[in-house]
Amino acid sequence: MSQYTGAAIAVRLFDEVYPTTVTVLRVLLGGIMVLVVSWRSQRRWTRRDLGAAAIFGLATAAMNTCFYLAIDRLPLGKSVVIEFIGPIALAAWFTRTKRNIAALLLAATGVAILSGVEIGGDPLGILYIFGASFFWVTYLLLGRRVAGLDRGLSGLGVGLMIGGVAIIPLGFRDLGHVLSTPRLLGLCALVGLFSSAIGYAIDQVVLRRIPMRRFAVLLALLPVTAMVMGVIALGQHPSVADVAGAVLVIGGVVIQEREELPVTALEEPPG
Repeated sequence: MSQYTGAAIAVRLFDEVYPTTVTVLRVLLGGIMVLVVSWRSQRRWTRRDLGAAAIFGLATAAMNTCFYLAIDRLPLGKSVVIEFIGPIALAAWFTRTKRNIAALLLAATGVAILSGVEIGGDPLGILYIFGASFFWVTYLLLGRRVAGLDRGLSGLGVGLMIGGVAIIPLGFRDLGHVLSTPRLLGLCALVGLFSSAIGYAIDQVVLRRIPMRRFAVLLALLPVTAMVMGVIALGQHPSVADVAGAVLVIGGVVIQEREELPVTALEEPPG
């Protein structure tokens, strides 16, 4: 809910601020907030640790940029559903047991129903959301590595700062305008708080405790929460089919196996 509270605020900001500018401020301000909270866990960074955080931050910034360019052109709920193709594929890669296969099929069917089983609308928006889907998978795989650095949330904060600085040229267009307008800056800070600081911090904690497959299936709840936020904040009302899809997604999440990992365990793909 936090992720898409931030997204709903961002969509409204797009009437006044270019999407990539909102992305830059979301990533940078979110990174600052995480570093403020995690400063006590800071210690000397090795080149390898810094490199892992940097690559993760760049992938996260790219994912956010593609996502915001997409939802500037497409409905929020539909965008999240299409973006979820990446995590569904990742969950399928890690799935082995019959029960987990059934859970994945339920969740995937629900996501397909939520999408209307169609790829229509703005072609450039569709291209952007597929880009976001690719970078989401990258975010998940690299996020597990950063979570395993045993630095609390500081790896996330450093990664976000590096990624945010890297995409400043893309958002330079309205940056001065936002920085000189307290209302817009405050709204961008809320986007950074809800979507990056809170949302990604929770991801980091959970990624260290459950297998990647289970985490990816749990992400099937995101199209449902995006649909709910679309109703509450944007007036995008779901159909009966959308509600049925949401029920299937929740069913898939409920029936999956509940195995957990040791806090420091890292999961490798099969093969």
